Amino acid sequence: MFQHLPDSFLQMNTIFISIMIEALPFVLIGVFIAGFIQMFISEAFIAKIMPKNRFLAVIVGSVIGVLFPSCECGIVPIVRNLIAKGVPLHAGIAFMLTAPIINPVVLFSTYVAFGSTWEIPLLRVAGSLVVAMVVGCAIAYFYKGNGLKEKFMLYETAGEKKAKEQQPVMAIAGMDVGISTGSAHTLAHEHEHHHHEHEAEAMPMKSKIWHTLQHAVDEFFSVGKFLVFGALIAAAMQTYIKTSTLVSIGHGPVLSILLMMALAFILSLCSEADAFIGASFRSVFSTQSIVAFLVFGPMLDIKNLMMMMATFKAKFVAFIVVGVTVTVFIYALLI
Repeated sequence: MFQHLPDSFLQMNTIFISIMIEALPFVLIGVFIAGFIQMFISEAFIAKIMPKNRFLAVIVGSVIGVLFPSCECGIVPIVRNLIAKGVPLHAGIAFMLTAPIINPVVLFSTYVAFGSTWEIPLLRVAGSLVVAMVVGCAIAYFYKGNGLKEKFMLYETAGEKKAKEQQPVMAIAGMDVGISTGSAHTLAHEHEHHHHEHEAEAMPMKSKIWHTLQHAVDEFFSVGKFLVFGALIAAAMQTYIKTSTLVSIGHGPVLSILLMMALAFILSLCSEADAFIGASFRSVFSTQSIVAFLVFGPMLDIKNLMMMMATFKAKFVAFIVVGVTVTVFIYALLI
């Protein structure tokens, strides 16, 4: 049946399936964590633990990823829900950049891949923290506006949508007629937002678990199509852009760092597995280049760029891409 297909197409198909098999478990972890956040973590709790100071919020966002065993495949829906719940944009992005790198699972896999030595794992963790701090602070002090797409600012589960439909149509009918349309819309939005917040808190545990599962399913299908598309592009690039061609042009510290960053983007490996691929290049590339590969890949690759484009505004995604690329390059050059 498949004998008439070109070998390159079969190779691309194999790579595509391997990327999907590698990524799907972590996407599932990510969407379940996102569902848990939606139903069990209130805005009041987030407001209580998140520092008001922007710099301190970036620090907290950068280091809290050690508690979340998630790779970049599933981090975007988690961050989306955290920001929608009230986490500052700069703290959420700092968390998104470090969580796939500094969690214990990735740290241990990097340690094992590089012969049970701590040099590369520590350089990797330090690099992720530097990049998250720089990009997070740049967002906090220089980026104006909300990077999240409007449709995600109040993400609703299927149960919440049903509850919304049962609300009185004229939720603000008793208000003074002199209120402007814009103000009425804002007040209605706030009323609806707090209604869902209190509704979630008042739910019995069984209902919360059920709605968490519903939310996870919604998230999975929302994110899954971008994962498939990103994996397909990554598989095609791996098949038709030969690694040997790229390696042949990667001479000198600058070019080799840029090359390894490009490879990390194209290969789109999960952060739990990329250290073993990075270790295979030790005889060809410098430590600087390999660290750039290990830091850049979990922050920016084809599949998570597709997910970010679906979640954040294009201008904001461009801001993140430029900030991460420049900071990773400078960090690798200086170590």
